[in-house]
Amino acid sequence: MPAIVQDAKSGEVLMLAYVNRKAIQKMLSIGNTCFYSRSRNRYWIKGETSGHIQRIRRIITDCDRDTLLIQVEQKGGACHLGYRSCFVHRMTGKGTKTRVIQKKIFDPKEVYQRC
Repeated sequence: MPAIVQDAKSGEVLMLAYVNRKAIQKMLSIGNTCFYSRSRNRYWIKGETSGHIQRIRRIITDCDRDTLLIQVEQKGGACHLGYRSCFVHRMTGKGTKTRVIQKKIFDPKEVYQRC
């Protein structure tokens, strides 16, 4: 199911990822976010390579119980491209033009070269 990750203090939406029962159980046991990567077919804990962890403050379901809202305390950036939030492209004008509305807070080449 989709999981929307939101900053618990500011309300800023940080990212969207996917979870299943096993990922939810892992999150509840460790207190940090854990997701299921459909493209890599594996589980991953946010921050396991970057150190940019998401400490869970509360988990809420929608009315149909098919989407999670995970409110977190974000350490560092949520986006693997170096931004605080994954939602960085603002639609402008007509068509599909976009512009970046955030500044990078870390260099992904430096953070992920350790992998």
